[in-house]
Amino acid sequence: MTTQKLLNAMIAGLVLTTHPGRAAPPAEVVSTAADQQGVSLTIYNDDLALVKDARRVGLARDVNRLAWREVSAQLRPETAQLRNVSNPAGFRLQEQNFDFDLLTPAKLLEKYVGREVEVIRSHPTSGAETRERATVLATNGGVVLKFADRIETGVPGRLAFPGVPDTLRDRPTLVISLVNAAAGPQNLELSYLTGGLSWRADYVAELNARDDRLDLNGWVTLTNRSGAAYPDARLQLVAGDVNRVREDRPSTREVMAMAAKAADAEMQQEALFEYHLYTLQRPTTLAENQTKQVALMSASQVPVKKTFVLEGQDYYYSGQHGELGQKLKVGVFVAFDNKGEGRGIPLPRGVIRVYKQDSQGNAQFVGEDRIDHTPKNETVRLKLGDAFDVTADRKQTDFRKLAGTGRYNYVFESAYEIVLKNAKQEAVTVTVREPMPGDWEMVSASQPHAKAASGTAEWKVSVPADGSATLAYRVRVRY
Repeated sequence: MTTQKLLNAMIAGLVLTTHPGRAAPPAEVVSTAADQQGVSLTIYNDDLALVKDARRVGLARDVNRLAWREVSAQLRPETAQLRNVSNPAGFRLQEQNFDFDLLTPAKLLEKYVGREVEVIRSHPTSGAETRERATVLATNGGVVLKFADRIETGVPGRLAFPGVPDTLRDRPTLVISLVNAAAGPQNLELSYLTGGLSWRADYVAELNARDDRLDLNGWVTLTNRSGAAYPDARLQLVAGDVNRVREDRPSTREVMAMAAKAADAEMQQEALFEYHLYTLQRPTTLAENQTKQVALMSASQVPVKKTFVLEGQDYYYSGQHGELGQKLKVGVFVAFDNKGEGRGIPLPRGVIRVYKQDSQGNAQFVGEDRIDHTPKNETVRLKLGDAFDVTADRKQTDFRKLAGTGRYNYVFESAYEIVLKNAKQEAVTVTVREPMPGDWEMVSASQPHAKAASGTAEWKVSVPADGSATLAYRVRVRY
């Protein structure tokens, strides 16, 4: 026996001795969306969703290697859990690998660094092809190839690869090694948390001609940037601020574009722990890279109260200022109670956009504001903008320091005059809200005030149509 044959026999004997009776690894069982029996999505406000994907998959007895394709590209693998619904006894998991390194020409070439590829060139005139083998040395900032007699940069033709590495997938895939007790089709459910799925509430309101009632419609806007599609999904949304442990995680996939679609189903809501759960009453498909809207609520002829508010500043009361502004903006607010028919449900955080018809019946945008999660029976208050025809002039008419030295025990007394002007054809009432610093006392005022809060004085001032009204007051503050 030659020396080489003897060496080969020794190596073979060593392998057999080290791994006696070792079986070949099981063939990969591939599960696609075609196996899907149902999918459920629970989406939270903050780019988080719980996916439950039920499939019927044929498994062998004992060890299986299952490739669960078409999962979210932003799947958090530490949260993935596969269970056997039909035959849980003897079913156990051994290993999970999340393959999200997707197949592209650049990725394929990168995987072949240090390995041989075939370079195919075509003659520029005859078209005849020649083939030559080369080793990929590097792909950083360009391709470096080593031929038998030289090294070249760039790709001098087409590259042919002998195969695709196992870890390079055309779709995000969760590869699971498992032990299964019974051979045959099994009902499996994979659940996991993922990023890339989010929702928000958007509301559209239309005021009537007298600004005392509005029609309100709420929509849920869903966005899928997860890298997977969810056909005929059972959809649930959680409204509330769920605490999460924050980790610095790089994004696993870029998303290019979104498509829009509207639906007209209503949500049913219920309490869930300290949050609220909204359930869509029919299955819906959330395609990859898509934005979709579904109806949340609808209410008509909601009573509304419109107010004009002039806000002051607390620094007015600790120094001498004189003129404090002319033609000051007066804010316009509308408020309604979240109760009554069509309302009285917890409103998720979102933006309310308000419209009003002009004299020709065309709806015009008149302002928007963001609301936080609002329980039922609470008041919703929106700032729509600043009034054009209602303005204010403000000045300080007197200022005196009555006591105080050093840094403490200051006492100031100051007087102010606010002239409210109304260019509208109807009278308005303006709420003048003044933040008062320290310990304050109203010495005198031309109109009665209310102590709206411990540090706030408030007046309701009637301003006639195409006229003006003056508010004068004197206040003493102690620091």
